[in-house]
Amino acid sequence: MADLSQLQKVLGVSFKNPALLELSLVHSSYSNENPDAESNERLEFLGDAVIGFIIAEKLYRTFALLSEGEMTRIRAELVRQDTLAHAAESIKLGEFLYLGKGEEAGGGRRKPANLARAFEAVVGAVFLDHGLAAARKLVLTLLHGELEKAVNMGGEPNYKSQLQELVQAKYHVSPSYRLVAEIGPDHDKRFTVDVVIKDKVAGRGVGKSKKRAEMEAARLALKKLSHFTP
Repeated sequence: MADLSQLQKVLGVSFKNPALLELSLVHSSYSNENPDAESNERLEFLGDAVIGFIIAEKLYRTFALLSEGEMTRIRAELVRQDTLAHAAESIKLGEFLYLGKGEEAGGGRRKPANLARAFEAVVGAVFLDHGLAAARKLVLTLLHGELEKAVNMGGEPNYKSQLQELVQAKYHVSPSYRLVAEIGPDHDKRFTVDVVIKDKVAGRGVGKSKKRAEMEAARLALKKLSHFTP
């Protein structure tokens, strides 16, 4: 078996049980030729579920305006084979795979299916060895670019949450939202909302719903908060 210390450095995880990482890299073709070697298929199953949860949680917590359908579409984009294979390529995971002779000869280290499955198995191994927080950090780090790209097609950051954290840290209070105006017929209303920090208006947003107006107000408040003195 190969020396996996370099892979652990790339992953940013020092395994308490290195055998888990080793197992995550064993392709079924290798275990077929080496009956004593278990394949990574069970870890792959676990990792697939862990990745799906991490992405779903991230979308729910960070992108408040995304609908259930949008979150489902983005998650599907992020957990598909090509996306995971690209993440695996970024850490040269193919170099560490244990492959059978036929799979090796057939270019198995570069096959997207092998790379994606190995990536899922590695995440499963990290989850078992270090817990959800470590798995979350790994997944969100390696899929950051793809997540940004996918969200740009279907949502925006949760500016209200960002503003809440910033204001509480800086001023030890929470921002409040005040409905200023509601105009237009029921099918085409426009809402105007102020976000208030210590009785001063920090931003004003307009949107087709109170939620969108509040989000826009928060976005504008974040933009100018460095110059804002409540």
